[in-house]
Amino acid sequence: MRIAFIATRLAGVDGVSLETAKIAAVLARMGHEVFYCAGELEPGGPPGRLIPEMHFKHPSIQDVQRDAFSGTEPRPALDAEIQRLADALRAELRAFVEDFAIDVLIVQNAFAIPMHLPLGVALADLVAETGIPTLAHNHDLYWERERFLVNRIPHILKRAFPPILPSVRHIVINTVMQRELWMRSGVEATVIPNVFDFDNPPPPPDAYSAGFRADMGIAPDDVILLQPTRLIARKGMERAIDLVALLGDDRIYRYVVTGEPGDEPGPYADWLRGYAERAGIRVHWIGDRIGAQRGERDGKRIYALWDVYPQADIITYLSRYEGFGNALIETLYFRKPLVVNRYLPYRSDIAPAGVQAIEIDEYVTEDTARQVKALLADPTRVAAMTEHNYQVGLAHFSYRVLEERFGALLREIEAGHAAQS
Repeated sequence: MRIAFIATRLAGVDGVSLETAKIAAVLARMGHEVFYCAGELEPGGPPGRLIPEMHFKHPSIQDVQRDAFSGTEPRPALDAEIQRLADALRAELRAFVEDFAIDVLIVQNAFAIPMHLPLGVALADLVAETGIPTLAHNHDLYWERERFLVNRIPHILKRAFPPILPSVRHIVINTVMQRELWMRSGVEATVIPNVFDFDNPPPPPDAYSAGFRADMGIAPDDVILLQPTRLIARKGMERAIDLVALLGDDRIYRYVVTGEPGDEPGPYADWLRGYAERAGIRVHWIGDRIGAQRGERDGKRIYALWDVYPQADIITYLSRYEGFGNALIETLYFRKPLVVNRYLPYRSDIAPAGVQAIEIDEYVTEDTARQVKALLADPTRVAAMTEHNYQVGLAHFSYRVLEERFGALLREIEAGHAAQS
């Protein structure tokens, strides 16, 4: 079948773009043709169409979003503007579907998190109008984010985030979301977790990645606590700063942050830099040196995230909230130990699968620091823990899961096509 992925953006290292690339690779391997349509596309990606107005950062969209989530009083003019923008987008999307002879849409989060209200409405209207089979892959439902709860457009959220339509099958990334969606809307969703290609272990570091420490001014014996995420408040990165401070000075501990401020508003990034400075720890903010691919910028080498993981000693993942946990699954894949806050999907889906980690419940304590030191001082224990976690990933979070569950959904769609013809 000819399958189109639709999103606000399909580029960069955000979780939705990364997961989409994995799904696209698996579906292509299964013999399907894959296409992209978004407001930003990665160069060299699948064929498709760039529609700049689909990006949540488009100026006309940002104006609408600010108005929609700045109060609770209805504004008919706002509703009219959302529908006007949606109608224009629907025409563009319909042309894309027709020009590329698309059989199935996979909507990546644009039906879930209302960062682009007109796009959600446009897609809902298009699907209702055409009946095209659609898989709504929902990574972040709006009621999970406080910033979307005060709004002027509850009727639009009910209509399109997510839409309940006969030709739409819903996918969520954890079992808590599955239950919440059922309780709120009566929709039965398929759970498909974040995954990685555990059937193909990462290659050993090459000369390029081996140069990372020296390039960043980090000695071979220094301990790297790696934060492989965007620099946003829900990541709880101040907890990792507290941990590094508690580790003391028996060794040189370096907190390495690969991400930059993301699409979640607020002063967190500046506050966090000040917090780290006051804590007196060694922090490397290297977001400007990380790219989707290796390269060079301003005469300096750019590293892919996959170059950095092998150089780390332990990964910090102390988030308050995650839809699932892309970086956590990457940690299992790169066989690195982990210190994690027991956020909700970790408790419901990841820990029950058997993942082993140093865990906290909201607060970093001196005992947390003692556990980290004891683990890092015991290479045999690290090796056993990380190998165990790799096998958990292979069993529960591998590409096999994508192939099995997306394959079942697509077979249902094919069966429906056959019954109609």
